[in-house]
Amino acid sequence: MFEELTLVIVVAVAVSMIMRALKQPMMIGHIITGILVGPAVFDIAKSTETLNIFAEFGVALLLFVMGLSLNIKVIKDIGKVAILASLAQVLLVGGATYAAAIIMGYNPTIATYIALALSLSSTIIVIKLLSDKKEQSRLYAKIAVGFLIIQDFMATLAVLFVSSSYNGHISMDDFLPLALKGGSLLASMLVFRYLILPHLNGLIGKSQEFLFLFAIGMALGIASLSKIAGFSLEIGALLAGMTLASMPYATEVASRLKPLRDFFIVLHFVVLGSTVNLEVIQSSPGKAIVFPLIVLLVNPISILIMMGLMGYTKKTSFKAGLSMTQVGEFSLILLAVANLHDYIDNSTVSLITLVALITIGASTYMITHADKLYDLSEKYLRLFERRKAKEDHEKRRRYDLVLFGYQKGGHEFLSTFKKLSKKFIVVDYDPSVIDFMEQRNLEYVYGDATDIDLLEELNLKHSKLIVSTITDNGTNKILANWLQDNNPSAVFIATADNAEEATELYAKGVSYVILPHYIGSEKISSFIRRNELNKTAFKQYREKHLQYLQTNHALFESTDT
Repeated sequence: MFEELTLVIVVAVAVSMIMRALKQPMMIGHIITGILVGPAVFDIAKSTETLNIFAEFGVALLLFVMGLSLNIKVIKDIGKVAILASLAQVLLVGGATYAAAIIMGYNPTIATYIALALSLSSTIIVIKLLSDKKEQSRLYAKIAVGFLIIQDFMATLAVLFVSSSYNGHISMDDFLPLALKGGSLLASMLVFRYLILPHLNGLIGKSQEFLFLFAIGMALGIASLSKIAGFSLEIGALLAGMTLASMPYATEVASRLKPLRDFFIVLHFVVLGSTVNLEVIQSSPGKAIVFPLIVLLVNPISILIMMGLMGYTKKTSFKAGLSMTQVGEFSLILLAVANLHDYIDNSTVSLITLVALITIGASTYMITHADKLYDLSEKYLRLFERRKAKEDHEKRRRYDLVLFGYQKGGHEFLSTFKKLSKKFIVVDYDPSVIDFMEQRNLEYVYGDATDIDLLEELNLKHSKLIVSTITDNGTNKILANWLQDNNPSAVFIATADNAEEATELYAKGVSYVILPHYIGSEKISSFIRRNELNKTAFKQYREKHLQYLQTNHALFESTDT
């Protein structure tokens, strides 16, 4: 086993070097590694059971780290769109797949299983790519994760349904224990989160080593309990991460676990690649083309339609839709169970496994280059966006001050804008922010900062000060270029995550770039110079800061329903 694992890693390193030299996604390289070490080529990886265990470690850690960036408030924000859009997506993709399967000669039973399998997306692939792009906190990413959570629950019920309907007899008694176990697991996590964990913070935070072990124990322990209860380890790991999401050490835990997560998740993709059966392409070339096309096209279109109807911008809807363009791991589990009960044959399982790998490869490129794809198709996407009538913008034609993005520091800028007695407007595409603006009777427009038509409608060429709290460098570059061409005399304040991005923005003519860490350090350094080591002064400063956080966070969250 040791020698096998070593050879697998050596091949993975070699393939990764080639992929990096060619500037291709690493995930594709890992899947190619799996094909090479699997039975399709060299047949090196024979201890598949052990490799699968390592792969499950990677899956659990990946979902746990993602859960650390979520919390109950996020789920509340995206719950409605996640449920409605994911249901619409499953129905449309499932319907299109079922029709295609019937036309290609499958009987209704097999067509139903294929339809259900192709309508479920991959939690692991999506979260890994979002993590690689560092876009987990973006609105479209949170919505995509919401879709995946809903789909995982649907898939769990589907697997249980298939397992309990052997010989055509469905035992509803199997569903009640599952509901009780799920409710008990969720209740236990809530009790632990609110009643026990706060008392353990001091103990956990004292030792970095203990913090590391505690986090791994939470991730693997809750994932295992979830699997024992009849759910997936993915749901359990995500739930474990969400339990710790609001704790003070959540960011540190995520940072320390990422190297371990990245190693084990590589093995997951290697194992996935090793399952491919290349003979399927020769026996069913038409099916191997039609089914992937349905997944790659109908998925994003269905989400574009549903999210557009719910008021989201075309860019948010487009990127959320692209995130769903692959067949997921739950699909393969569902088909394996159906095959075990003789509902489908081995050739169907092999075909859908190949379809999964094709769509995973294609979606990796689509998600990685989502912004470029959006730029190419933007003019065709206006059909999927519901925007307020143009007359509404005409009523508020000129604004001296414009704020793009409210959530990160927007409150402070609005307070300053009000004191200046100038006309201002807020631009945001998060529905929760829009609700807040409406309840406070503040001027706003629901839109995307990269929408050139919107910039024209806002008459931004007459504005005196434009502030962007958006940390996406591409968005700020678009704003900077537009202002240089149309309003070079305006003061433009942008936000960046690091010094490299800040330098790029200054080169684009930005008046000032906010680097949160730099400004925070500068302010505290100034405070230290004034007060030296006076702890009383720090206490007063701390209380003032806490009062501000409680007031403004409570104010915003109270409207976030």
